[in-house]
Amino acid sequence: MTGAFVPQTEVRVTGAAEGPLQGLRFAAKDLFDVAGHVTGAGNPTWAATHAPATAHAWAVQRLLDAGASLVGKAITDEISLGLLGINRFDGTPLNPRAPDRVPGGSSSGSASAVACGLADIALGTDSGGSVRTPASFCGLYGLRPTHGAISVEGMVTQSPSFDTAGFFAADAAIFMRVGDVLLPPGGTGRIDQLLVASDVVALCDAPVQAAFHGALTQLAPRVAELHAVTLAPEGLTLWCAHQQRLQCFEFGRTFAPWVAQYNPVFSYDVAQTLLQAQALQEHEVAPSRLVRAAVRERLDELLGGHRLLCLPTVPILPIRRDATLPEMQQAVGRILQLTCIAGLTGLPQVSLPLAHSQGIPVGISLIGPRGSDRLLLSLARELERTMLR
Repeated sequence: MTGAFVPQTEVRVTGAAEGPLQGLRFAAKDLFDVAGHVTGAGNPTWAATHAPATAHAWAVQRLLDAGASLVGKAITDEISLGLLGINRFDGTPLNPRAPDRVPGGSSSGSASAVACGLADIALGTDSGGSVRTPASFCGLYGLRPTHGAISVEGMVTQSPSFDTAGFFAADAAIFMRVGDVLLPPGGTGRIDQLLVASDVVALCDAPVQAAFHGALTQLAPRVAELHAVTLAPEGLTLWCAHQQRLQCFEFGRTFAPWVAQYNPVFSYDVAQTLLQAQALQEHEVAPSRLVRAAVRERLDELLGGHRLLCLPTVPILPIRRDATLPEMQQAVGRILQLTCIAGLTGLPQVSLPLAHSQGIPVGISLIGPRGSDRLLLSLARELERTMLR
């Protein structure tokens, strides 16, 4: 059993008879509305206090109209607050590439469904790394789009200035076809330089660094001239702290009315996270907004329209499924040090399954200029042709 889909839930919708995705199967993270079904958001109280959706989420409808058929609602970390794929109520989906390790979250079921061959495509969400992390851990293509590029209408959101609707595929050609359906037109162009941030790579564990450098020697000649840079002179740990403060402030307020009304049942770590988030005050996050504006300006200038940043998607290998709570908390903190880059800036990031360490997937990421989503997908297709076949 893969445990990719929400237990005791059967959700199937046939797609249009014709279209660019005709015949393909897709899964939708249980944050996306499907008409006639409750969107459970990975929490039993949420499911019990929300009525069935009256319409499909925008992204679900787009895939159906393009001919893809929905084959299930996929498990999410509880109310999307997680990066490991562990849900105390619905279970932990299988990571078939490393069965004794976590699949990554919060789009855990979506990644598992594709990695296990139960779906060709899956919709996920990414606020703090929730597509990129499971894409890396499960050896998939995964896109966090430019913030706002894909509509989040009909999707349970948590942190509006960070939330994105992304997607997974195991095949780069299918990955690109999905982008053609979901992404706005444009976003192509040339790439002059591939930037590697030494300070980012230094934060990674030795097996990830080794896998990254091995992939980079093959990847760089196929993309552009390679240049080393220091991404965050003030330290990525500082960037991460500001991202966490801003995101926590937002989701604390998103969920506060529901928490106050229903006193929901939560797992310990989610309850702790929400309590800390709801205690944040406006004056505590004002400096973080200034830092975010400066980081966005720096990255826009650094990428300059024709450069890409190349980095490991996450700094660690997936942790074991039976990890302790302190081990899980430490892993999440480490992951956020890298995923905060695209989170703070709103830039598009694609995770590519181009490396491994002793058989365990290691995602390699490209972050592009704002709006370069289609360019990143076309590069994924080209790199699959030249590096993996």
